[in-house]
Amino acid sequence: MAEHRQAHLNAFLTLSGYHEGAWRVQDGGDPLAAASVHALAASAAVAERGLLDSVFLADAPFLPVFRAAHFPQIRYDPVSVLAALSMTTRHIGLIATASTTYNSPYELARRLLTVDHLSHGRAGWNIVTTVQDAVAKNFGHEEHPEHDDRYARATEFVEVAWKLWDGWEPGALVGDRASGTWADVTRIHPAEHHGAHYDVAGALPVPRSPQERPVLAQAGSSPAGIDLAARVADLVFTPQPTLEAGQDFRKRLHAAAARYGRSSRSLLVLPGLSFVLGGTQAEATARRRELEDSVAPELRWRNLAFNAGIDQSLIDPSEPLSERAAATAGSSSFARVIVERALGSGLPFEQVAREMPGLPGGLEFTGTPEQLADLIVRWVDAGASDGFTLQPDTVPGALEAFVDHVVPILQARGAHRRQYTESTLRGSLGIGPAPAAFPAERA
Repeated sequence: MAEHRQAHLNAFLTLSGYHEGAWRVQDGGDPLAAASVHALAASAAVAERGLLDSVFLADAPFLPVFRAAHFPQIRYDPVSVLAALSMTTRHIGLIATASTTYNSPYELARRLLTVDHLSHGRAGWNIVTTVQDAVAKNFGHEEHPEHDDRYARATEFVEVAWKLWDGWEPGALVGDRASGTWADVTRIHPAEHHGAHYDVAGALPVPRSPQERPVLAQAGSSPAGIDLAARVADLVFTPQPTLEAGQDFRKRLHAAAARYGRSSRSLLVLPGLSFVLGGTQAEATARRRELEDSVAPELRWRNLAFNAGIDQSLIDPSEPLSERAAATAGSSSFARVIVERALGSGLPFEQVAREMPGLPGGLEFTGTPEQLADLIVRWVDAGASDGFTLQPDTVPGALEAFVDHVVPILQARGAHRRQYTESTLRGSLGIGPAPAAFPAERA
């Protein structure tokens, strides 16, 4: 049997599932019970049973009220949820999204490092700058920072966190009763960071990470996002619609990382993969149709406009997207994909929304477990990815189907582990030790 590369798999946990109609098609049970932290813990247990590398929680610290009428809009603080999951899991990595625009470096570095200790070295941070303008007023700001400013702040934010996590050298904890030395204070160093955006003086009151530093993930696909990922990330989440697009993105990312003196083996690319599974192609297609039919047309077009940051008051869904409305779109890569598709098609916006129901620009799959395993192996072997961020249409249902039916196929092909052999997330990912120093600016 041909040898295949190991696929790294990260499960995107949502309260009912990745699809907006997931909560309406679930079999039995209280739909409100699915919107609990206990449901997230149950999903994490399923992912760990499938020997996945990690689970991932997204975040945006605000409530889009129009969505709440149609599907779950409860967003618990992801870092707090990770603390809870560290008590209910033993092996799987735990990754939380947290914004560099709406947190302080000292406070967030401390919270993440605390979770890393609670989980014995299984914590990760998905670095985002937050794209939604509406968040600003929740934090007392009149304006949301511009894209380039957010990324400049993000780079320095990560640098500060890095310094704080390195503040305790290996061996700083002593615990010598005979000498009365609890810690070697010559090995504890204050951050003493005085930069363009942040001033942070002291050291954290939390010792060094069990895995040197928490694992860093990044999800931006803009030039600034790619540069930040190339400089500091261990994992990259990205929407890539085709194998060829995945190959191109991964090559560009690795080339950017090389300019920071980094090895491609230290940086894994895990594109988003939303999926609907069935025992046959016909069954999967019928399930996809049921999901799509469960979503109100108004939600579909409003949600697409929201994802692009377009002013909904300027949209007539029965007409093509106007240039005036398009000009209000955000600067994210998702927004660009949506606007280009809407303007280029000339179709009524509500029809564009029907044709773009999932992750804009991302990879969607409908089919059998064998076909999904084929796709995963093909992408990984072709160098289009190092695995995937799984976005099951429903949870726990579709996640259970993946674990019970896709994982055994991958294992039989040598593309997935049969047991956990490492104690930390960094070890499970096989990315090597954390870099010794924060990468310098490129020449």
